[in-house]
Amino acid sequence: MKKLLVLGGGTAGTMVVNKLRRRLPVSEWEITVVDRDDEQRYQPGYLFLPFGTYSADMVGRKRHTLIPDGVEMVLAEIDRVEAEADTVHLEDGRALPYDYLVIATGTTPRPDQTPGMLGEQWRRSVFDFYTFEGARALAHALPAFDHGRLVVHITEMPIKCPVAPLEFAFLADSWLRKRGVRDRVELVYVTPLSEAFTQPIAAQHLGAMLEERKILVEPDFMIERVDNDRKSIVSFDEREIPFDLLVTIPLNMGADFVARSGLGDELNYVSVDKGTLRSTAHANVFALGDASNIPASKAGSVAHFSVEVFVKNFLQLIDGKPMTGSFDGHANCFVESGHGKGLLIDFNYDTQPLPGRYPLPVVGPLGLLKETRANHLGKLAFRWVYWNVLLPGRPLPLPALMSMAGKVAPVDTPTTAASKE
Repeated sequence: MKKLLVLGGGTAGTMVVNKLRRRLPVSEWEITVVDRDDEQRYQPGYLFLPFGTYSADMVGRKRHTLIPDGVEMVLAEIDRVEAEADTVHLEDGRALPYDYLVIATGTTPRPDQTPGMLGEQWRRSVFDFYTFEGARALAHALPAFDHGRLVVHITEMPIKCPVAPLEFAFLADSWLRKRGVRDRVELVYVTPLSEAFTQPIAAQHLGAMLEERKILVEPDFMIERVDNDRKSIVSFDEREIPFDLLVTIPLNMGADFVARSGLGDELNYVSVDKGTLRSTAHANVFALGDASNIPASKAGSVAHFSVEVFVKNFLQLIDGKPMTGSFDGHANCFVESGHGKGLLIDFNYDTQPLPGRYPLPVVGPLGLLKETRANHLGKLAFRWVYWNVLLPGRPLPLPALMSMAGKVAPVDTPTTAASKE
């Protein structure tokens, strides 16, 4: 029996085991997935919890209900990967051998990496929304906030869903206006980037939206500490930004076992070939989704599209054939802009987000880099797609590789995205 071991039962890991269980004979292949708990979360839904759009029960299910028959599920913490021995060691002492290993353990906010972030103001006036607990805590605190300085802050890139902080700022603006208190709140967007987003055309468009909503942007801000006494964030160049309510995105890092295994970079992301997602150090190890160091957005769409490429490649590999697929970094993301509207961006390693229509030219029905009601409804509808189509590994009528169909490239404007990653 061949053994496929998948570490992480999130988006990428669940898709992999569902797709490959159908394709690999049960008589020849054992498939095992390991995760620390039985809670599967719809993480894009965390954005909506603080504003009451979603309730807690709308963003969670039991993980085992999404794992297919014929796949063993192990609930345990991972100690380390002993890649030379093709073995994963668990913290409870068990050892799991493998023939092929897929690391899909994602990325996690690490407020402990910034001095003062976990100080006395944590979950009092300093909140995150990239965790279930943080989003729920903010949902309790936000209704009481009706005046003062609301600061939305990014510690460092890369982060899960790089547009989510912008979405939070836009939704906060809309939510405060609906409550009639927007003129009593100073809304500030603080980023380590030199502009609102990593890609030039999208950054210009999103920056204009921030300006239109009178959201102050503080660029090039590299946080050194949170000053709990002064209720401010302080940069390495000693700039100080005071807050009454801070909504921060802490440093994001891969799993600690990746570091213990000698498989990761300084942020615990596994080094892989960006086309095949295969480890640069071990031929039978792959990293998918947020766990890898590919120069693409850490977003659910990247997990989805890269898994499509991986599955085809993996079937070729175990059949003794060359892997012919090459992932292009394809990502598309709905961007909530408030007031019942949203944008859509579609890009890859080489092409930045461009205006146009998606997925089909002319007819769309979704507009790229354009605020529409359809894009907002598409974002809300994706929760159903996630639970019922994406995680079960059912086909979506969207190409895994990015297409230029329907996109409009401005004259004399470079479309490359790689230089801005």
